[in-house]
Amino acid sequence: MLSSLVDWLAPHFPNWGRSPALSFLILVLFTAIGYAVSRYAVRLMGRRVAKRFRRQSVAQQVLRLIRATITLFFLLIAAGLVGLELGNIVLSVTVFSAVIGIVLAPLVGSVVNGLFLLADEPYEIGDMVELGDGTRGFVDDITIRYTKIFTLDNTFLVLPNDVIRSEKVTNLSAEDERTRLSLSVEVTYESDVATARSLIESAASKAEGVIEGGPDIRIGSARYPARPTCYIDEFHDDGIVLTLRYWIDRPYKLLTARSRVQTAIWERLDDEDVDVEIAYPHRHLVFDDTSGEARVATREAAEREVVNSAALSDRGESADDAEPAGDDA
Repeated sequence: MLSSLVDWLAPHFPNWGRSPALSFLILVLFTAIGYAVSRYAVRLMGRRVAKRFRRQSVAQQVLRLIRATITLFFLLIAAGLVGLELGNIVLSVTVFSAVIGIVLAPLVGSVVNGLFLLADEPYEIGDMVELGDGTRGFVDDITIRYTKIFTLDNTFLVLPNDVIRSEKVTNLSAEDERTRLSLSVEVTYESDVATARSLIESAASKAEGVIEGGPDIRIGSARYPARPTCYIDEFHDDGIVLTLRYWIDRPYKLLTARSRVQTAIWERLDDEDVDVEIAYPHRHLVFDDTSGEARVATREAAEREVVNSAALSDRGESADDAEPAGDDA
């Protein structure tokens, strides 16, 4: 089809390939026309492609492919008009691609991994993700070569797809944005544990952003209460560890939600009328009779050592004084 189109246009413009400047102008002109036509085609087909493909990232890649194909089509037409044969162009491109393929191996790896990312669907544009180093942000764009993440620190991360595919990526907003958080509170053994659990659950449910209740939240085959729940977790040396589990409706402000819950619990347990006390580390040191004797014996030994050292020092000074007298005699 392309060769037929070039053959049909060539007789109408017989002098296009004779001047290098004119040939270059033709290439630039047709490339610009192809770019403009591709933009119009993408604008015309954008909604249809978006409806056809559920994922926004896949739809964007399809539109980019359409734009590149149309631009390349016009560029090849211009190359044929200025005297470049299609077979030679294809051969040159093939040889050139083989030569630079070794040099651009990392780029090829990113492209291949980008195709796997589009197929596996680990995350989508707009999802909040957490990388292996703890960095959190929103997926801003997914291309065949890289993934762009807009972090919560108002910075952009551009990660090659081969790098991000080898990392541990946690999707915090896939399908269901509700996220569960945990908090451990240690109370003394003298505290009323039942009251402590009730107060902690009540304080957490009143914090902003915490899901107060409703239908159970299903994760796989398991179901969890939507309301805050407090359990007895462990028995430590200094107290009883109570673990609070609560759900928040948005994963975007985890630190803010955790701070609000901890503040509400602290204010509630700090009330003087509450028979609950937060445990602090305590150590009881017990000395028996032998401990006291050992301490006295150690002190006496130290005193004897001081006396012996002083006696040895006095003897040395006496010997030094006696030596000159012997010389005079």
